[in-house]
Amino acid sequence: MTSRHHHFNQGISMRKLATAAVTAGLFFGGMGAAAADSWHGVALFKTTGARFADAKYKWEPVEKQQGAFHIKGNLRDVGLDDNHNVYLQVKVHGYGWNRFDGVQKKSVWIDKLVHDGATRYTSTADVRVCQNRGSLHPDNCSPTKHFKR
Repeated sequence: MTSRHHHFNQGISMRKLATAAVTAGLFFGGMGAAAADSWHGVALFKTTGARFADAKYKWEPVEKQQGAFHIKGNLRDVGLDDNHNVYLQVKVHGYGWNRFDGVQKKSVWIDKLVHDGATRYTSTADVRVCQNRGSLHPDNCSPTKHFKR
């Protein structure tokens, strides 16, 4: 009778081990998905008179913030004597640009969510920083950076 009892306990421990392995797999798999939605650093956006520095972005999950493209960083007017303001532009998919203005001769923190309300989640985004040169001259803009989910 003792050998049966011993075998039974071994069976329970094997099931517990298998359950623990599945649970660990789900946990670490979930961590991988969370890492995909974590913050990513972006190289400096720059053009004459304007910088978007210390920038980071992430893709929000579908169930949170409509799966938006989330970007943040310091928008700086570095042309302190030119009397021109600066702005950040962000667009998703093929839509028009969203404009987020800076403050002349200062640095401001930008933290924005941009999404496409017509789709379940945003899958592409474009970002650039610009200097507003007024109505007589075209604005200076950095090269556009393209992001994909």
